[in-house]
Order: sequence, then C-alpha cells, then structure tokens
Amino acid sequence: MHSLLLVFLFLPFSCAGSDSNPSVDKDLFSLPPAWARDAVWYQIFPERFRNGDPRNDPTIADIKGAWPHQVPQDWNISSWTSDWFKLQPWEVREGRGFYYSVQQRRYGGDIQGVLDRLDYLQNLGITAVYFNPLFQSPSLHKYDASMYHHIDRNFGPDPEGDAAIMRAENPADPASWRWTSADTLFLRLVREIHRRGMKVIIDGVFNHVGTTFWAFRDLVQNQERSPYRDWFVVNSWDNPSTPADEFDYKGWEGIKDLPIFRQDANGAVSGPREHIQAIVRRWMDPDGDGNPTDGIDGWRLDVAEKVALPFWNVFRRWVRGINPDAYITGEVWWKNWAAGEMYNAATWLRGDAFDAVMNYRVAREACHFFKDREKKISAEEFDRRLAGIRGDYRPETDFVLMNLLDSHDTDRLSSMIVNVDNDYDHHAGTSDNRNYDVRKPNAAELRIQRLMVLFQMTYVGAPMVYYGDEAGMWGGDDPDERKPMLWDDMKFDVEASHPFGLQRPADENVFNQELFRYYRSVISLRRSLPALARGDFHTVIADSGMEVFGYARSTDSTQVLVLLNNDDAAHSISLGKLNLSGGSPWTSEFISEQGTTFDGKTLVALAPKSGMVLERQIP
Repeated sequence: MHSLLLVFLFLPFSCAGSDSNPSVDKDLFSLPPAWARDAVWYQIFPERFRNGDPRNDPTIADIKGAWPHQVPQDWNISSWTSDWFKLQPWEVREGRGFYYSVQQRRYGGDIQGVLDRLDYLQNLGITAVYFNPLFQSPSLHKYDASMYHHIDRNFGPDPEGDAAIMRAENPADPASWRWTSADTLFLRLVREIHRRGMKVIIDGVFNHVGTTFWAFRDLVQNQERSPYRDWFVVNSWDNPSTPADEFDYKGWEGIKDLPIFRQDANGAVSGPREHIQAIVRRWMDPDGDGNPTDGIDGWRLDVAEKVALPFWNVFRRWVRGINPDAYITGEVWWKNWAAGEMYNAATWLRGDAFDAVMNYRVAREACHFFKDREKKISAEEFDRRLAGIRGDYRPETDFVLMNLLDSHDTDRLSSMIVNVDNDYDHHAGTSDNRNYDVRKPNAAELRIQRLMVLFQMTYVGAPMVYYGDEAGMWGGDDPDERKPMLWDDMKFDVEASHPFGLQRPADENVFNQELFRYYRSVISLRRSLPALARGDFHTVIADSGMEVFGYARSTDSTQVLVLLNNDDAAHSISLGKLNLSGGSPWTSEFISEQGTTFDGKTLVALAPKSGMVLERQIP
C-alpha cells in the first residue's frame, strides 16, 4: 500500500516469547525457502476477485468507519459487471464525482469466491498465492485493520454470527479468541491450497491500523486512562473541560485514518509487539500443535521500511520458529517518490529479516526498455541496470524476489503500455492526470505485454501475476487497477464512461482467452524448464542497434537460451556469434509470435516484438 487517499517470516516460538534457540542451524536460518525459487505467484485483492456467496455481501453498516466517512443514502452493492466509470444512481445523487464515490463501493468478493476458482488458478499454472489484507476492517482494501485475529466477517458465510463472536472476546487476551465462520473458511482455503501443492502468504500490516482498531477505539474513549495509551503516538490528549476535541495522534504519512504503532529503536514497543507475535502464531499454526501445515506459508509485510529493522529481525525468528520453511517478503519500495528514487533493499535482505522484496526496481526498468519511447533505455543500458540490481543482493535472494510488473499500487501493465513514457507509478491514473488514456489496449500493445511477460517468466526471480492481467484487464493507478475480476462466465457492460466526462472509445470488456492461453503457456514453460527458476544467468547479447536482448539460464545439465526482439523490425540472430559454450543441438521450446522461426541449427529469425526460448543439454 502506498496511498490511502487515492484508494484512500529461526527459532521455535515458546509461550514465553523466546527469541533464541541454539539448536537451530544458523545457516539455514539465513536462507530463503527452497520452494520460493520455483514459485509462480498470483496476487489477489480479495474484495474484487470473486463474489462466491452473495449472502455475506457488505451492508451500509459494514462500511462505517472507512474513508471517506460519509454514509450515502440508498447505498447498495455495486454490480460486478457494470461499466467501471459509470456512476450508479446513489453516486449521482451524492454529486461528489467518481473518485470520491468509488471508495464507498463494495462488490462482494469473498473467500468462497477464491475457493470456487482454485481450479482456474491451477489451470493457469499458479503455485503460490499472495492475498492483500484479509483481516476485519470497514474499508475495501483492508489496510486499516479493526483487528488482526479475525478474517473480515464479510469474507465468510455468517457475518452476524461472526460479529457476535467478536463482541464476546477480549481482543487483548489471545486465550479468549475463538474461530469465526470467516476464519474457519479461510483455514479451509489454506488446506485446499496446500492440497493442490500450492503455497499461500497474507499481508501483514504491522506499522499502522485503522481508527476502528479495538485498542485505538479504547484509547479514543478513555484517553490517558486507556491501558493502550502507550501503543500509539499521541500528540495531545483531549481536555474534557473544553468543548473542543484536542486529541491528536500520528498517522502513517500524516493520514489520520491510519494510526501508527509506537516504536523505539527496536521497532514496535511492548504491547503491540506481543500482540503481533500472537497474531503470527495464530495464522501460522492455527491448531497450536507445533505442526504448521495447517497455517499460512509466510507473510508479505506492508510499508516495511517504516518499521525499525531490529523488529523484523525478531519477527523472522518468530516466523521461522514456527515454520522453518516459511517465506517473508517486504514492501520496500520508494525511498523518495518525488525524486523517483527506489530503495536498494539489501539492508533487509541479508538473511536476518526478509527473504525477498516486491521487485519494483526490475519492473520499472522493464517498462523503460520494453514499452517506453522517448524515455526508452537501450538493450545495453537495460542489461547494465539489471546487472546492478542483481549485484545489490545475495545470489540466493535474487532467485526468490517477487518479480512483479504491476500490482494493486500501480496502474495495470496493459495501461502502462497504452500510456507510454509515464514514469513508473507517477501520475499513472486519471485521478491526478486527466490526460491519462483509459482505453483498452490494442493488438500492438498486447504484443508488447506478451513480450514483457515472456521476460518476466524467464528472468531471475519468482514471477508474480496481478489478478486479471492474464484475462485482459486494464486500468490506471489506484483505484482503477482494482476493478472486479474479469471472468469468462459473466457478461460485462461495455466500458464507455470517463470519470471526468471526457471522450473515450466504447470498449468491449470480455475475458481475453488468447491472452490467458499465452500466460498459461509461458507459466508452463517456466515450470517445465528448471533452469528458468534455478539456473545461473548470463547475458549473451545486448544489441542496442537491433534492440535484441538475450540471456542464458544454465544448470549443470541444461542450458536455456532466451532471445527477445524489442524492435519494431524483424532481426536474424546467428547463435554461433553469441557468447555461448558448447553443448548438444538446440531445440525450440517456445515461440511467442508468428513469424519467429528457428532453423534447427544456428539461425533464429525474430519477428518484431517477439521472443524465442531454446534449450539444449550440456555434456
């Protein structure tokens, strides 16, 4: 998460909270889990993936406490298949415009919807799922938790029954916690994901909470008398003898909807620290029997750079103490957004905090190379920048970085390509750039998308697909990249509206079967050629004249050659002139576009904006 205003994981865990155990292999502690090299990730934004149970749809009471804190008259659930920018009747009556009203929309995505579509993910070739926040919260995005120890009740089958369970608990006392119907359904989902040989991680938002968070609500009510007065950063208390409310506190990035936990040099202070530890244990070993197979496989940690590093060192010991094979990835992204400076995340990736980060650095360079024009970088420069990023991290880390191209915090990949030369994640939507083109990508732009995905699936690191990219979804930055998932069993309205009433094409919004088959084929390619997940990397060609970039991924027994033509013209490549050692004859494993050919010996003909993948045995 990086903007609320635009929307808005080795040591055994003990009851005493021990942070050390000399019996654990310290070398193993520092290594990422082996399975993470082979992962193909799929990111799910829960409220927008699939409505599997309309009976649990949010009501107007469920959204109270979420920004913009105004309850619309005649509010109702939004139609899953409607024209995204078209205002609904209650939104028209409000008269506040699309980008205000859209934050009040709910579409009813839930856990049952994910369960119903696990076959879809498995058919696509996905091996690991990352969920955006699932915990109880009034917002659509759930980055403003009301509590961490329960799945949002509107994601489960019995919202009213779950609310009653929550009211009967003492949220400060883990011994009083029970399992709600939403919790139980989520744990069923975890079991089903595991049964299919897949992994699952969830979003841990441990820097801040929402104003409806149970401890913060007590703080607001009881002020200095609250037992949670030291959990948060309070600037001033309310003076009950005056009519004004002087209570003031610190929120993330100044956003009052997101009160931050108090920290010292070691991160979260006592109170929230122990609470977070209990949360880690609850979701990683639900039965509490020391067998973590019924729990999640790790964490993605939101705005991780905002939390002092020593806390993440301890957090890793908590997580690995429960499951030595768990995976921890952090959102360590913009160091200075205004200056376009991203973090070199090496500080968090030394083996004592995170296994990986979301690899926005590679995503940005891929955009510069593949889709930009005036801001385009050459093949040689692309190669140099990629080498620099790889060199910043340990080799074992490079292989498990989450190699995304887009996410819930950027415009969608296809819309990045339509809006050529936009800086990555900067002015990437109509909410702050009225010149942003909201139209559907054309055939030529989808060709670029396919080429970028071929790079993503063959490069070093674990690729991650943002939900719906494979189906042909498009949209600008937050909130427009969070549309309801485009499904092939639904009929969607034509997208003909514009948020500011400007002219735009009327775009048919249908599931793109051809694009889905392409994603499935390149994912299958990655999974069928172990060198693509585990092989060494070296560049064999970076020709800025032809705009051809090629590299080899090699194991002891096989070598995979990837050749990418990023030019608008066709080019022929003689394999004998590349920086390649000897081996058996090459076989063609993948051709991305018609017109790309291999003569079976040494000559590859690459059509414009296309790629080829070859393999051979190494004696």
